[in-house]
Amino acid sequence: MRQHFSLEPGITFLNHGSFGATPKVVQARQRAFQDQLEAEPVRFMTRELEPLLNQSREVLSTFLKARTDDLVFVKNATTGVNTVLRSLQFNSGDELLTTSHAYNACANALKFVAERSGARVVIADIPFPIEAAQQITDAVMKCVTPRTKLALIDHITSPTALIFPVEALVSQLEARGVMTLIDGAHAPGVLPLSLTALGASFYTANLHKAACAPKGSAFLHVRADRQHLIRPLMISHGANAGRTDKSFFHSEFDWVGTDDFSAWLSVPEAITFMGSLFAGGWDFIRAYNHQLVVEARALILTALGSQAPCPDELLGTMASIILPGAPNPNGSLPGANAADPLKDLLFDSKHIEVPIFRLGNTRIVRITGQIYNSLSEYQLLADALREHFPNAGH
Repeated sequence: MRQHFSLEPGITFLNHGSFGATPKVVQARQRAFQDQLEAEPVRFMTRELEPLLNQSREVLSTFLKARTDDLVFVKNATTGVNTVLRSLQFNSGDELLTTSHAYNACANALKFVAERSGARVVIADIPFPIEAAQQITDAVMKCVTPRTKLALIDHITSPTALIFPVEALVSQLEARGVMTLIDGAHAPGVLPLSLTALGASFYTANLHKAACAPKGSAFLHVRADRQHLIRPLMISHGANAGRTDKSFFHSEFDWVGTDDFSAWLSVPEAITFMGSLFAGGWDFIRAYNHQLVVEARALILTALGSQAPCPDELLGTMASIILPGAPNPNGSLPGANAADPLKDLLFDSKHIEVPIFRLGNTRIVRITGQIYNSLSEYQLLADALREHFPNAGH
């Protein structure tokens, strides 16, 4: 499968979860759209773009089991989160709920809007290691008060790679009058999504990760009854276009200024191509990558003499493993957002690309499974970690 991607030979690439990897045919499709634009820019922007965006949205809506009316394209999930948070009005004393596993960029956005409005960020502490999904639901719901206005919840967490029980959380939070904003950055291509059935007020996710679309392709799904609340980060011509053939929601988001729209337009190519590689389509890919990462995690846990920090059912196509100790001579851990020296060491000495995260005082290595990976690659990582932590498990 690696032949379909442009990945550099000699690199053991175990970090599809950060920025993805786009198949060559999808890259070619994106370049074709760029060529189409440059051949006649005015025609493309004023006559051809809108029908192409609509076609792309139709394919995406089927993939997500969502209404096209509720979907708009954005650059990335962080843009989607910021769009929602900066559209809504909060007051002094309001509470904005999130968890201790929230993605740093989105947690920063939540903090920004809270400080600006006088609201307060409440953080539900999710344990890691963890034994069951119910612990997540319980931790979140016990933090809800009559002042809770919105909950920002990850579908799959970035540092710990846990699948959160968003169906239960959305149901219970929305029933309590709490708007739910689901950060699904890692979910498309990993989980079979049904956004209309989920019923979250807002759901945003990247398509450049497991769905293998080009970088800069993501979406924001807004429930119909919430759409009047949400405006794009950049107000442009759509604000007074007066279109009667499309919704105000689409009119505003589909055009926020001159841009390279080729990533959005190439989403159907990514969905179709990846789904065509195996007889079982996307169901096969999801199952294969899940099983691959479960087996890979077991190799690494054995090498470190460690226990699994969560059950297999809380994993999608990523897994996080807790690392022993700290490698620094003074025994200290790097800052939460600082580059970990082990990451550079693995790349420089072993040519292994894998992220190292920190959650509190816990260091974590996160692996991702994708169709171009093989179990032997994770064995290389397991051997390198055993070499780096010779006393692990003893």
